[in-house]
Amino acid sequence: MDHFDHDSPVETMWEGRFITAKRKGRWEYVARARGIRAAVIVAIDSGHILLVEQYRVALGRACIEMPAGLIGDETEGEDMMVAAARELEEETGYRAGRLESLGEYFSSPGMVAESFTLVRAHDLVRVSDGGGVEGEGITVHRVALGEIAAFVEAKRAEGCAIDVKMLMLLSAALLGAVI
Repeated sequence: MDHFDHDSPVETMWEGRFITAKRKGRWEYVARARGIRAAVIVAIDSGHILLVEQYRVALGRACIEMPAGLIGDETEGEDMMVAAARELEEETGYRAGRLESLGEYFSSPGMVAESFTLVRAHDLVRVSDGGGVEGEGITVHRVALGEIAAFVEAKRAEGCAIDVKMLMLLSAALLGAVI
């Protein structure tokens, strides 16, 4: 298999605080700056999943997502599980008794070098209202697992964007239509 531009040097075309635009041979892509990583948290509590709704500037509208956050954006070398626990509590108001890594994934590898680690939160306890840090304006949704497809369609009808990672939760409903 031929890997076009595999040996080409990487050129940084632009770099901001959180992202960089790069070129490698004829390919252009975006990456996180300074080794920043991300964690996405699957938080299921008594048959309900915790989801967040947050305005996303890049989309120009609110988006339905699983709780998530950056690792190492404020503290270099930050532990991924510590960051995931912090983000879960900040965004949703729930604290996990235990966190488990479910592996690293890439959301749009043809355009973005960013990966995220999927983390499963166990033994959840509600400790606050959540909503994120000042200025995030996060709305927390606790949705019954059996009602996810209807919830997503209702939010889509309201004009919300739906994060691609929500496909994981919708897969049975979507695949059931073709199987």
